Amino acid sequence: MGQPLADPVSAQFATNPPRDLPNRRNTELMLLAFAAGLVTIALVLVEANQEQELTLSILWLGLAYLGILSAAHLAVRRWAPYADPVLLPCVALLNGIGLVMIHRIDLAKAEKALQSGKEFSPEVTKQVLFTVVSLVLFVVVLVVVNDHRTLTRYGYTFGLIGIVALALPAVLPSSLSEVNGAKVWLKLPFFSIQPGEFAKILLMIFFASFLVSKRDLFMVAGKKFLGVELPRARDLGPILIAAAASIGILVLEKDLGTSLLYFSIILVMLYVATERVIWVVVGLSFFVAGCLIAYNLFTHVQQRVENWLNPLGPRYDELGGSYQLAQGLFGLGTGGVGGTGLGAGRPDIVPAASTDFITASIGEEIGFVGLAAVLMLYLLIAMRGMRSALAVRDTFGKLLGGGLAFTIVMQIFVVVGGVTALIPETGITAPFLSQGGSSLLANYILVALLLRISDAARKPATRPKPQQRQAPIAEAHTVMVQRPPAAGETNGRTT
Repeated sequence: MGQPLADPVSAQFATNPPRDLPNRRNTELMLLAFAAGLVTIALVLVEANQEQELTLSILWLGLAYLGILSAAHLAVRRWAPYADPVLLPCVALLNGIGLVMIHRIDLAKAEKALQSGKEFSPEVTKQVLFTVVSLVLFVVVLVVVNDHRTLTRYGYTFGLIGIVALALPAVLPSSLSEVNGAKVWLKLPFFSIQPGEFAKILLMIFFASFLVSKRDLFMVAGKKFLGVELPRARDLGPILIAAAASIGILVLEKDLGTSLLYFSIILVMLYVATERVIWVVVGLSFFVAGCLIAYNLFTHVQQRVENWLNPLGPRYDELGGSYQLAQGLFGLGTGGVGGTGLGAGRPDIVPAASTDFITASIGEEIGFVGLAAVLMLYLLIAMRGMRSALAVRDTFGKLLGGGLAFTIVMQIFVVVGGVTALIPETGITAPFLSQGGSSLLANYILVALLLRISDAARKPATRPKPQQRQAPIAEAHTVMVQRPPAAGETNGRTT
């Protein structure tokens, strides 16, 4: 019979050792191959319905897509071996569907350009390049951020960089920052980026680290007002300043969709940190007041609300009218339940069909069933992200993981809600689907952080080192220690 372990933690490991979860990396590889196969079949259908020549090059394209995804898989296998095996395949399938749809719209635009004698440059080539760069950045994040808890050291720095990145387009001339009425771009000589996509992640890290450090003060150190325990101003001040600055900058830049996304993220993270419904009530009250103020101050907000209420109204053909929204609704109605078939619809007649309205293009060609399946992929990513956030052992990981997962599902809600006239049109892109490098790069960083948190959540706990058992003090023996002979003494005699 073995001796009982003195350390309670060691005793728990001996009697109930933690379950060694399989890392499921082979499952991830199989799912990636399945996603690449679906993307290849979708590409074949588009080419066939567009009467393009079917050659073995399509098969090579599918294998190339699987190859670059396999590189990302090997990076996960090496640097995050216990990460969730479902997240990356879902992202790969969404990214592949987006590439196929952008290619399909390129074919229609190329046909129009040919008829009018104009030159046309396909957008899908740029999107493939952005995909490769995004996967490289994805691997870099996995390698550099080997422990998500290290991000808390740079919380204030990330918050400051995020606000500066948001404000930069607002202070630049319109020629360097404005596209379609929104001053949210940085137009560089060879490419353009939208810094708000990256600032979103930086600010989430700041909010999570700040809420973790001040969580207890939020709960107990305030004063009661109308029966509600309010935190002290000095504790609440930094997060209020950061939230007001980021949302205010976005409203001034006329990027209402992103401002709604930021507001939702801050509100959810505050609720998760404090578990108090009063913050949701206060936040929604501010949201309603902000909407009323924005409606009375900004003309473009009034236009979008009018377009939302009456898509086929008298301003249908006017500048800033409801033409885009109405065409998107016609496309969804044409697709119906089953869709017209990939490559057999007319999504190209909808303005911004490959960017803001790509979900309308998908709904037209693969119908309600196909669009619902795409939305289920987003829901699956959010659920797996939330599950990792709940399972991770540290509070910062829980807050950051929950915020990242919520961002995915909230962003797609805002996009699809605007396209289907559930809410006023907002003008933000669908993650991984829409054409655009900034959105793709930022969302791959987001997924890399989610994988890092899920790796920490699923990794088996390290067994503590066994400690040497010490006898109880009552059983300890007294040991007589002999004094060593002093210099000049031999056997107790002085020489």
